[in-house]
Amino acid sequence: MEQVEVLITGSPVPAYAHPGDAGADIHAAEALTLEPGRRALVATGIAIALPEGYAAFVHPRSGLAAKHGITIVNAPGTVDAGYRGEIKVNLLNTGSEAHRIEVGDRIAQLIVQRVERARFIEVERLPGSDRGERGHGSTGLGATPEGIAR
Repeated sequence: MEQVEVLITGSPVPAYAHPGDAGADIHAAEALTLEPGRRALVATGIAIALPEGYAAFVHPRSGLAAKHGITIVNAPGTVDAGYRGEIKVNLLNTGSEAHRIEVGDRIAQLIVQRVERARFIEVERLPGSDRGERGHGSTGLGATPEGIAR
C-alpha cells in the first residue's frame, strides 16, 4: 500500500476512524446553528499541500445525513493539489429542525486520491457505446427509451 504524505497546518489533523476507512474525518473550527433549509460555509482550521497528481475530495458524513439531514452542497468538494487556503465545508441542513455544530464536531470526510490529467480533443462525432446517450436514471427499472425514469 502506497502512503501519500500530505502537509497540513491547523488542528485537529484529519484522522481515519477505523482501519480500511477511505475518508479521514475533518472537524469544525467554529460553532454555529444551521437552521432547516439553510447552508453555511464552515471553517475547519486546516490547510493542506497535496503532491502533484493528487486531489482531496470533501464528502458528507453518512451519520450526519441519516440522523440530522446535514449534507454538503457541492459534494464532493474538490481540493486541488495547488490550493493552499483553509478547507471550508459548505454544509446544508435538509432536515426539519435546527442543528447545532460545535467546535471539534466531525462535519465531513476527506478522501485523498490520485487523479489523472486529461487531454481534451475536440471531434466532430464521438465513438459509439452500448449505453449511448441514455443518462439520468436510464439504468433503473422502467426507464423510457429517452433515459427518463418513469
